[in-house]
Order: sequence, then C-alpha cells, then structure tokens
Amino acid sequence: MDLEKFIRDIPDFPKPGIIFKDITPLLAEPEAFIYSLKIMENDLKKYNVHKILAIESRGFIFGAALAAWNKIGFVPVRKPGKLPFTTIRESYELEYGKNILEMHHDAIKPGEKVAIVDDLLATGGTALAVIKMAKKLGAEVSCLLFLIELDFLKGREKISSYPVHTYIHFKE
Repeated sequence: MDLEKFIRDIPDFPKPGIIFKDITPLLAEPEAFIYSLKIMENDLKKYNVHKILAIESRGFIFGAALAAWNKIGFVPVRKPGKLPFTTIRESYELEYGKNILEMHHDAIKPGEKVAIVDDLLATGGTALAVIKMAKKLGAEVSCLLFLIELDFLKGREKISSYPVHTYIHFKE
C-alpha cells in the first residue's frame, strides 16, 4: 500500500517556512492505519522489547496500539508539566525551536529493552532526547520506529548507532 498518498502537506505550520506532514488522513482510513501498524509491528517483533516509549503526541497513537497488540508496556514521553509523578527530563532542538521532554523516573527498570516510537523523524533531536532519558534509567534502546522520515533533515545521523526503521520517506 502506498502510504505516502495519505499524508497531507500543511505549509507554514506551526510557523512560516515549515511544511507540516499531517497524518490525520492516514488515521481516518482504517486500512491505511492498520497497514502502517502492521509494518511497524513486523520490525518491532525482531527486538523482543519490554516497553515502548512513545513521544507526545502522535507517537502515542502508534505506540499505544503496538504495545497493546504485542502485550508489552507503554511509556508516554511528554512535554513538561503533563505527567503527574516524579519525572526525569531532557531538552532538545526541533526543526523550528527548542523544547523539553519528560517521563516518569520509574517508567523503566534497569536492563529493560525499549523501542522508541513516533510518527516522524525530522532532525533527530526528539529521538535523541528520549534515548538519553532511557539510558539514564538503565534501559537498552533496541530500536526506533517512525512512520515518516524527512530524509533531507538528516535526523538519522544523530541516532545512527541504533536500528532505525521508517516507512515513508520525503527527500525534500
């Protein structure tokens, strides 16, 4: 299935000069959404992970479904102030600014294998921040899964020491 046809470009969002890749048309088509989950699951199964770390907010959509289907733990990684318990945090750079991510300090046990899931790999800053938090908690990062990769931003280079799986590529 050609998943790219379900991705809509939104110019100048969230700020001028950015072309946002909107996944909501894919989510609205059950066959496309299920297909995207199945191809991600095919790669996930290679790693025998204990937990999925999913990045706010669209990563939750894919990460929660994959965790439930595979009967493994789900860990939400959120923007500051959104989690109710003690957290660890890591700052990172986006294509269009800076931000911070947090997760509960007890979300991962030392030695657990984790997969990081998000909808899109751009500069790699967000993924790298999650890798750093996972390692601080003693986890082994087994793989990263992204529906989309913006190849021209070279985000994969920041996380190249880990297996990275992407399924839709935009060259520019």
